[in-house]
Amino acid sequence: MAFDLIIFDLDGTLVDSKLDLALAVNATRRHYGLPPLDIEQVSSYVGNGAPVLIRRAMGPGFSEQEIQQALEYFLNYYREHMLDHTRLYPTVAESLDSLKKAGLVLSVLTNKPVRFSSDILAGLGVADYFFRIYGGNSFDQKKPDPAGVNAILEEAGVSREGALLVGDSAVDVLTARNAGIAACGVTYGFQPESLTEHPPDFMVNSMAELAGIVIRGRQQKEIVK
Repeated sequence: MAFDLIIFDLDGTLVDSKLDLALAVNATRRHYGLPPLDIEQVSSYVGNGAPVLIRRAMGPGFSEQEIQQALEYFLNYYREHMLDHTRLYPTVAESLDSLKKAGLVLSVLTNKPVRFSSDILAGLGVADYFFRIYGGNSFDQKKPDPAGVNAILEEAGVSREGALLVGDSAVDVLTARNAGIAACGVTYGFQPESLTEHPPDFMVNSMAELAGIVIRGRQQKEIVK
């Protein structure tokens, strides 16, 4: 548990964005004459990027051109409303502060577009805790491809043994596995049930619990030295 770098997922890990995402999806469906979806159903579609979200949310019967038009509508709507209801999960802000003060290098790797991700974190007052914020359009491949993790490791100058990826879904665990780093799952996110099939190395119930584990690990490492 003596990590030097933590890579966080965003939606379902640092921020509760369920309602804003569902409202944006349903605004898009309404624009095309479709009935709304339940918030939990929309949440189950999150994690592989906006194009996949919209393709799943719109359902069959739409051409690729229509899906692209729906995606554009969704992104424009979401850009205007992404901070209406989105909030940090409990203990996130103070935990990021504790981790930073303990000497951890912190970063974000999400499949959400990078501009949206940066703006959300800035709007919630925590963007400055992260030395890198990368989104689904920052690299040629999205998670679970390891490209984002590999870039962060190289830029931070941290070994794979010293890195931890924290997320709420199987996509995050698979990303960590593909990159050869440790994975931590959170129990409160959008898709905790997916962690049953792809279990992480350990689970936490809150960001405060994670911070306590990681900081104690670093302290024990210093004692051993």
